[in-house]
Amino acid sequence: MTDVFPPRGPSFLKGRGFSIGTDAILLYHFSCRCRGARTVDLGCGSGVIGILLALDSPARSVTAVDFDPEAAEAARANAALNGLGDRFTVVQGDLRECRRLWPAGSFDLAVMNPPYYALSTGKLPVSPAAAAARSEAICTLEDACRAASWSVRWGGRFCVVYKPERLAELLVRLHDAGLEPKRLRFVQPRADQAPNLVLVESVRGGRQGVAVEAPLLLAEADGSPGREAAEMYRRLGSLNAGADKGGT
Repeated sequence: MTDVFPPRGPSFLKGRGFSIGTDAILLYHFSCRCRGARTVDLGCGSGVIGILLALDSPARSVTAVDFDPEAAEAARANAALNGLGDRFTVVQGDLRECRRLWPAGSFDLAVMNPPYYALSTGKLPVSPAAAAARSEAICTLEDACRAASWSVRWGGRFCVVYKPERLAELLVRLHDAGLEPKRLRFVQPRADQAPNLVLVESVRGGRQGVAVEAPLLLAEADGSPGREAAEMYRRLGSLNAGADKGGT
């Protein structure tokens, strides 16, 4: 069976233990304006972010990497389901060893939805894969920034979605890896609530100076979808145009 997200939009296989999260959709929306044909999705899970980016631009090729064989298999299956062919390549490997996976500066853009929580924070899920996705059991924030810095060319970009409470650490890790933060946007459930996510775009070798964009509101005061959030989801419905999709 498949999930079509939204109706008439891209399709993703059900039953593999990987969910389609709002954070992945937000990161796609935030990073799709970045130019460049070569993209790497670090810690890709089932491939949602990279698949959406590939569908958004026919000129874009995506390499998706994940250490978990089941995640890599799911990403391959989802890419095939959405008709991406040789524009979407899945590598089953450890992004901490990316120096062995591809040459330095191989990509124009790196994207990542990294583990949000330090290893000592909270109770971990029983599943090793779920624990790795939630916490830094395998990949730390420093590991992620180093991998992105190695992967993108000089002037290339790294887009990430993260938790606001760790924003200071994220900015430091990016800077230390040679990735200068250039664009930042908070995501709020509603206008009267504190941000629960933050989106950051950085540039390898970029100059100092960051633009802080207006917050993205997921919902209005009455609970209805925020204007931009609703438009963002509507946009997904056009991404399957021209895709030669396979079976269900």
